Parts: sequence; structure tokens; C-alpha cells
Amino acid sequence: MLEAGVPPPVVPYGADQTLFVVIDRLDQATEIRIERSDLEATIGELVAGCFNDPIKVISFNTLEHWMKDISTDVAGAIKARCDIYGIELPDYLSDFIDSHSMNAGVMRADICRR
Repeated sequence: MLEAGVPPPVVPYGADQTLFVVIDRLDQATEIRIERSDLEATIGELVAGCFNDPIKVISFNTLEHWMKDISTDVAGAIKARCDIYGIELPDYLSDFIDSHSMNAGVMRADICRR
């Protein structure tokens, strides 16, 4: 039984839904997590500047109980969307894209091997 004044959970237990969480940095000491249920809308909001300083995008499925960091995939989708529409990558996304691009992962792996 739910207590008075306590809202029910957003996703009922056992519902098969994949959710996307953007971890956004407000300042050096504060990070918030913003939940979305649509990946395309999440990417659109990132490109539109709806986030302050996105750090990571995580997907998780409520029924199958899995979680995955999809930041590299989202960074690639943002770059592709900018290329398709012929627009420059917004400055506010440059840190996110740089830290999650495929080349950054290869460079980090090369540094770790040395």
C-alpha cells in the first residue's frame, strides 16, 4: 500500500521498458540524472542544448535488468546528425563528443598498453 502523498513509481515493477539516463553536470560538485524513455528525443534534446554539461548516457531495461553505457553510440549519433543536417557540432557538446568518440577510446586503450 502506498503512503499518502508519495507518488507511485514511474515504471511499475516488471514493465518491459528501456530507459535512458543522461548524467548532467551542473557545476564541479553537482551532477543530476535526467531520465527519458525515448532515445531519439534524448539525442534531440542534447543537440538542442537542453542539458548543461552532459557527462554520460546510460540505458537500462526494467524487465531484463541490464544496463549499458551508450555514451559512445550517442556521441556518434550526434556527430552523424550534425553531418546529415550540415550543421556544426555545438560547442556545448564538444567535451562530451571528444570524451566519447571512437577515436578517444582507441587513444585511451593505446595509453593503457604503454
